[in-house]
Amino acid sequence: MTLPIALEDDHSHHHDILDIDGRPAKRVRFDSDSLLTKDVGTKDGASLVRKHPLRVRPSGNALTSPVNLKSACGLFASVPDELLVQLLETLDARDLLRFGASCRALHAFTRNEELWRALFVEPFILTAPVKAWPVYKTWSTEQLVEKYAGTCFRAESVDWPLSTYVDYMTNSQDESPLYLFDRSFVEKMHLTVSSQLDEQADYWPPTCFGSDLFNVLGDQRPDHRWLIVGPERSGSTFHKDPNATSAWNAVLKGSKYWIMFPSSPSIPPPPGVYVSDDQGEVTSPLSIAEWLLGFHAEARQTPGCVEGICSEGEVLHVPSGWYHLVLNLEPSIAITQNFIPRRRVGAALQFLRDQKQNISGFSDDVEDPYALFVARLQEHNPELLQEGMNELDRLSKGGRGRWEELTKPTVTEEVDDEPSGFFFGFGGDDEEEEEVP
Repeated sequence: MTLPIALEDDHSHHHDILDIDGRPAKRVRFDSDSLLTKDVGTKDGASLVRKHPLRVRPSGNALTSPVNLKSACGLFASVPDELLVQLLETLDARDLLRFGASCRALHAFTRNEELWRALFVEPFILTAPVKAWPVYKTWSTEQLVEKYAGTCFRAESVDWPLSTYVDYMTNSQDESPLYLFDRSFVEKMHLTVSSQLDEQADYWPPTCFGSDLFNVLGDQRPDHRWLIVGPERSGSTFHKDPNATSAWNAVLKGSKYWIMFPSSPSIPPPPGVYVSDDQGEVTSPLSIAEWLLGFHAEARQTPGCVEGICSEGEVLHVPSGWYHLVLNLEPSIAITQNFIPRRRVGAALQFLRDQKQNISGFSDDVEDPYALFVARLQEHNPELLQEGMNELDRLSKGGRGRWEELTKPTVTEEVDDEPSGFFFGFGGDDEEEEEVP
């Protein structure tokens, strides 16, 4: 599977609707009056309750509705709602769009928020945000050496002046060249970084990733951003990002090859990769070149494999928990940053509580990162903390997904004759709703 490419324009909030082939679709104007349910008990003949734009109603309306639009779904009309939703969970974004385009009833099923939320946890590439950064427009190895020649940066296990590293980078014939990977570059280079779009800053995170919940830790947050410079053949062997974080990796110069795999206790690691029982430690005993020669072909055929090239001016999203190997295809400069998105707050809490031996990046004065994170969330956003604790409780009980929660009883629940789960009801009270798609 190749990485999906998405466009994002940080300067505009107006977007055309695209159809499944990428062409602009017809704009649809909804008449607000037509979406109001009529109520003879009100002065104007309409209540403040709006109809669903797709004419979806709770399943209880099936008792009185003259028509159930789901009957127009062909063979899918006989499939129970719960099973249909479970089938949709196996589709990727493009197939989900195609399926929903077949008729109005199925379109309503594909609008289920849980389906799209799950898809967002996969890797993807954005092609626009980085190109607005001042550092993208000005940085090159020559410009950096001119300005920071004597500044020391960390290249794996050594600290070298930038001029020394660039000289090594230019002339190295090593099979696995040293990789400059510096966590303090913002301070060393006196850069201005904004948390949102700010053309006075040197760069800012792409806005689509939302807020970083580790920001509540202030100066006590773990290491989270790095400058990455390296020649072709340099890169990083298989690993997962620290502390259950997600990440973005923006290429300012050059290009990078990525190969990635999802992870869970029930999924084996990529070929040639060994993982500890708690999933916290990842070991790849081979160099990048050796792994590519010995396991690359097999890995590409492994279910779940996602690969792609992130080119100059693009940024790649790395979901939390995904194994990834990165290889520079040419001399490259990049910035990467780790973050905790809202949807992963429960996973972050679980990691900090249960995998203390694998926590990294915190300063020595932080004795209990879990307690610190809980206290700061309670101070800044108690509602979000409660949301995270609820998710933590779910994960601690075995990590049942939303589908299982809705449809599968626990061992302590009594199963009765009524079906569990949720249903979509399709009914109508006018001629338009009886139209067969």
